[in-house]
Amino acid sequence: MAQSEEELKVVVFDLNKTFYNKSSKDKFYEFICTKRPKRVGYFFQMTYYKLLRKLHQIRKTEFKENFFNYLDKIPPEQVEAYATEFWEKEYPENFNKELKEHFDSLKRQGVRLFCATGGLELYVAPLFRLYEIDGYAGTQVAYDGETYKVLGKACKDEEKVCRIEKHFADKPFRVTEAYSDSKEDILDMAEKAFVLKDKKIKPYPK
Repeated sequence: MAQSEEELKVVVFDLNKTFYNKSSKDKFYEFICTKRPKRVGYFFQMTYYKLLRKLHQIRKTEFKENFFNYLDKIPPEQVEAYATEFWEKEYPENFNKELKEHFDSLKRQGVRLFCATGGLELYVAPLFRLYEIDGYAGTQVAYDGETYKVLGKACKDEEKVCRIEKHFADKPFRVTEAYSDSKEDILDMAEKAFVLKDKKIKPYPK
């Protein structure tokens, strides 16, 4: 009984087209192009890798590494500076207002908020200095002086679940709510699950 009383209530949410109304990987690329116009040349390469992913000809992790080639030769501290400026432009105007108000209410109640996204932690991290939550997990990368290599697996599907469990490993917890724009594993681990379509929050049928 004591363990149940100490159990953490956790709400998990995806970032892209969920809490954030757009796709951060696409919009951040567009932003980078405003800073470094020659990076526009990566558009066709990115389209090619998107096609391969859609046809299941490339693994998620491999897709992530190649899609973000537009960040080649930009050191992490510069990417972080760009990301900080990017999110300051996007937040809060381009975030789901209804969801933010709900999250704000949950935070006041002591519920833990956790974002699990496939986006690179490299550019996601500055967002959560603007909107503080209890934790987040994204695809982790390392810079080799030339390009970015994915560490481990891309933060998708079951990897999101693993990262959530790892983050809260020191205390019993339960996921009371989960939000995403499409069917994924984090919805199945929650007591109540919701999908966002056209910025509208709808119950996810289990």
